[in-house]
Amino acid sequence: MEEAPFVFGRTASRADFADRDAERARLIGNFNSGVNTVIISPRRWGKSSLVNIAAQDAVEQVAKLRTCRIDVFNARTETDFYAQLAKGVLRATSTRWEEWAEAASRFLTHFRPKISFSADPSAEVTLDLDWEEARRSPAEILDLAENIATAKKLKLAVCVDEFQSIADYADTLAVQRTLRAHWQQHQHVSYCLFGSKQHMLTGIFSNPSMPFYKFGDIMLLPKIDNTTWGEFIARRFADTGKQISQADGCHLAALVENHPYYAQQLAQMVWFRSFPTANTALIDTTLTTLKDQLSLLFTNLTQTMTTRQLRLLRAVLADENELSSQATLKRYDLGTSANVTRLKEALLNREIIDVSAGRVSILDPLFAHWLRTDYFRS
Repeated sequence: MEEAPFVFGRTASRADFADRDAERARLIGNFNSGVNTVIISPRRWGKSSLVNIAAQDAVEQVAKLRTCRIDVFNARTETDFYAQLAKGVLRATSTRWEEWAEAASRFLTHFRPKISFSADPSAEVTLDLDWEEARRSPAEILDLAENIATAKKLKLAVCVDEFQSIADYADTLAVQRTLRAHWQQHQHVSYCLFGSKQHMLTGIFSNPSMPFYKFGDIMLLPKIDNTTWGEFIARRFADTGKQISQADGCHLAALVENHPYYAQQLAQMVWFRSFPTANTALIDTTLTTLKDQLSLLFTNLTQTMTTRQLRLLRAVLADENELSSQATLKRYDLGTSANVTRLKEALLNREIIDVSAGRVSILDPLFAHWLRTDYFRS
């Protein structure tokens, strides 16, 4: 069975990746020049794929550059974070387990690292340190990348996914101050920090009172434009012997508001149903199928929300420009203007809405579509 030419729910390869040429070039330049980067966008907009592809390209361009990618989503504590960081840096800068072990022993002198490995060359080497000691004295781990890069005459880009997780650590401000104090001194290492929670990341990097304020180049990913989606979808269909017009590709992407994850998902579903040509009617019925598949998830989400939170979403869907006006408060029974502020903050924290230039929008276009056509239909 031929593999579908669209990817969602996992990082995309170069062929599966739509556009982002300007952002990729900018990120490659930052990797090569040692510039710290912060990437902010709503979740499922392709940040991880962008970082992976840019890192591959950068390494191909600069022989002495290495990239380290760690995901700290499951790093629930400060010590978990240090463990992930140390292991990731050692893996990225070592080609053999012997080199791995030597670097751990040489640069982590205070922790007496214990190295374990398997006779299977494909098995992952593990590192056992006193992580509680690391929490009390993290300097060696936080400077590990810089010390190894200096000793080996390398440049290193450390990419940390789900970086917003540090906001949940006990005494998070102290942790952030410690990270910033060390990382800003590094000359051979740059850091690329990103994650899936836009609101939390924005608070960490754009608030002047926060330790990571002005840490590096902030990339606010825009939506991929509709014309680019149309061209990409038509090309990927043609690559596999099927057809969809660029106009219908644009129509498909517009139905999900050019959202990268949903554009790829809907395109894949339409591709499977095309024998061999897709048309507007097929696209529209497939969108309904996708919405129905997600309805249980959306139903469960609404059950976790208060009545007034749902009323606020109804007002947003109705394009009410002044949510705190007396007319809107009365029409949707939202209480007071202060209550609207609290409702928006709660929905922002849950990444259900976004507020940009004073305009409130629902982040998930399929959730918005389901609310409009199913939940609020009456």
